[in-house]
Amino acid sequence: MRRFSIASVALLCCVALPTAAFAQTAKSAAKTPAKADVKPAVAPAAPPSPELMKARMRPPVKGTAIVEFMQGPAKVANGDVATVIKVRNADSAPIIGLKIDQYFYAGQKEISACTGRVRNPIAAGEIIDVTLSCPNPKERATGSNLMFTHANGKVSPRPVKTFAEAAKKK
Repeated sequence: MRRFSIASVALLCCVALPTAAFAQTAKSAAKTPAKADVKPAVAPAAPPSPELMKARMRPPVKGTAIVEFMQGPAKVANGDVATVIKVRNADSAPIIGLKIDQYFYAGQKEISACTGRVRNPIAAGEIIDVTLSCPNPKERATGSNLMFTHANGKVSPRPVKTFAEAAKKK
């Protein structure tokens, strides 16, 4: 009989306590109304067009992918070195998981490094901006190096001055 009473009390506690703890009243929800002047931290991006979504859903590149890029100048701001690189997928299939590493050197010594990743697939012919940001080294950099990779293999990068120039060469 005693086991039955202990089991019934335990069951009653398991049912009654969580419902009381997680219950909300209309008063508690009314105490913190949403402010009208609050803006989201990141502006919502425009959704891609249906044609671009279809192009991104094709089977991706396996092995070596071909990209063309234009590197912008490195800018120092807030103790960081920021570089914007425009990348165009020159392959016939989408590229998944593009990653760009930039290394800064002073002579033979590496003094700083940064990485930029593209989270969405890059459709064939699509142009994107990749921003690389890394700590500003105390030493003056004498050179830099870019390394491109993607999720399914290596990348063959081609530097170009304009993307129209690269299209004419084909």
